[in-house]
Amino acid sequence: MNIILLGPPGAGKGTQAHILVERRGMVQLSTGDMLREAKDSGTEMGKRVAEVMARGDLVTDEIVIGLIREKIKGANGGGFIFDGFPRTLAQADALGELLAETGQSLDAVVEMRVDDDALVARITARSTCGGCGEVYNDITKPWPADGKCANCGSTDVRRRADDNEDSLRQRLMEYYKKTSPLIGYYHAKGKLRPVDGLGEIDEVAAAIDAALS
Repeated sequence: MNIILLGPPGAGKGTQAHILVERRGMVQLSTGDMLREAKDSGTEMGKRVAEVMARGDLVTDEIVIGLIREKIKGANGGGFIFDGFPRTLAQADALGELLAETGQSLDAVVEMRVDDDALVARITARSTCGGCGEVYNDITKPWPADGKCANCGSTDVRRRADDNEDSLRQRLMEYYKKTSPLIGYYHAKGKLRPVDGLGEIDEVAAAIDAALS
């Protein structure tokens, strides 16, 4: 099964992708992870990525599709989760062509719907452990009172510089401008599966599981 996870920044796409990887044996294709991996790989494609990033330019759709093609051709198993791609209608068309070219199909597009105000409140309260990446939240899962991560014991608590209200609302606006047209695009193709993205992690995972069944 091949799926796309759609949703604004902070909707929990990465968390849900990890759950799908564990439970269904799927392969998560995260654009950011693939670019970082390629940059350090030393391959011809990796050198192109490194050059573009060194110039401070945006990586082209052609390069991202090339990286996805390599991953698809080199893997087999429970299917793919496209996380962070496509972001535009042009990318959606390119992905569709690539899947057809490689004998694959897109089974579902899971749209994680959120309320903007609730999302901003949740993300501005977010922190992570610098030691292991465990995610905490001032409201729902505060950093332990003894100052140590409950998972690894590290005292390195971090907050992303752009996890503030102004920055988040700007990122949300960019998402709605560029990516929300994909919702109509995939709805017209009969692929869209909306779920409530603001529940507890297990509740959202159950809703996604039901949407894919």
